[in-house]
Amino acid sequence: MREKITFDSQGQQLAGLLERPASAPKAYALFAHCFTCGKDIAAATRISRKLVELGFAVMRFDFTGLGNSDGDFSNTNFSSNLQDLLAAADWLEQHAQAPALLLGHSLGGAAVLSIAKRLQSVKAVVTIAAPATVEHVVEQFSASLHDIKTEGKAQVMLGPRRFTIKKQFLDDIEQHSGQRFQLGGKALLVMHSPFDQTVPISEAEKIYDWAKHPKSFISLDKADHLLTQREDAEYAANAIAGWASKYLPSPLQLLQQAPEQQQALLRVEEKDHKFTQTVVGFSHVWLADEPQAEGGQNLGPSPYEHLLAGLGACTAMTLRMYARHKQLPLDHVNVELSHQRNDDGSQQIKRQIELRGALTDDQRQRLLEIANKCPVHRTLTGQLAINTELLSRPTQVD
Repeated sequence: MREKITFDSQGQQLAGLLERPASAPKAYALFAHCFTCGKDIAAATRISRKLVELGFAVMRFDFTGLGNSDGDFSNTNFSSNLQDLLAAADWLEQHAQAPALLLGHSLGGAAVLSIAKRLQSVKAVVTIAAPATVEHVVEQFSASLHDIKTEGKAQVMLGPRRFTIKKQFLDDIEQHSGQRFQLGGKALLVMHSPFDQTVPISEAEKIYDWAKHPKSFISLDKADHLLTQREDAEYAANAIAGWASKYLPSPLQLLQQAPEQQQALLRVEEKDHKFTQTVVGFSHVWLADEPQAEGGQNLGPSPYEHLLAGLGACTAMTLRMYARHKQLPLDHVNVELSHQRNDDGSQQIKRQIELRGALTDDQRQRLLEIANKCPVHRTLTGQLAINTELLSRPTQVD
């Protein structure tokens, strides 16, 4: 499931994308793209989507002034990139789950190395074609350094596009110059190609040498710097997934760490500011919507369909558990439900239950009684109170 998001960073609205598997994610990952690239570059897209196929949830976003994010790129620098990353991690923690895995491509790799220690939730860090120090990025526009320093700014070609680089960018790089990262015991995977013509593999050697264990290195063989070939990006994703599994919490540990989720904590958030809603449970993500005739897009069950589904599922489960316990010859359960409003203003749910199997009349009657005792039935017909309160944080999903 793909969810477009926006979040605030230093007064700018940044555009992101959160992709989740259909079942409970193994972990949430935050991806930092390469210098001047954007979240939709092929490498970021392919690695993220392959990781989603492998059970991870991945958030990627455009840094300030790039892609669909607000702001002026010429006023950004490495320090502002770090603030953007921290803002993204905060959004992820507030709206889904704090990131356990950081991924950084090229200069994005240097960025995740710089912030990893500050994020308690992070257990593992991956760099892809990353420089060991931020000053390496200056080599991409070394021919324009004199103009930038004397004129205060210059137009430089970075890949197929022209960007304005200001002196403040160089000044900020100088402040970070020579700084060695500290991961605070977090696991590190360094991925690099010996054929990288933009960031030489010697940079990967430095990262690996400076890091403390646990640390690993995986060669990307003949891949180029941007991992433009699909097979290279997917190979990287497969390797990341296998390596990270050693360091990330197991599903059981996640359950133990989040007792509130065991109490059926559910989040429903607008997807399109119309009728479509994203429903996020601890183990599943799905959509709710209204039919097209009611102004929706029919992308998921309606609210009353969810209500009926809860009652129907609970009914069938309860009957199955009872039949198993009593060793009744119940072969199959089918529950059909409908909701209607009466002319007098009252409402009712009609529930019809089909019981298949060689059951006696007494057994069928007893199962009917059990159906009326299923937990959801008792909740709906009992003394139910709905307590509503406002959350202090604003919702920023669009």
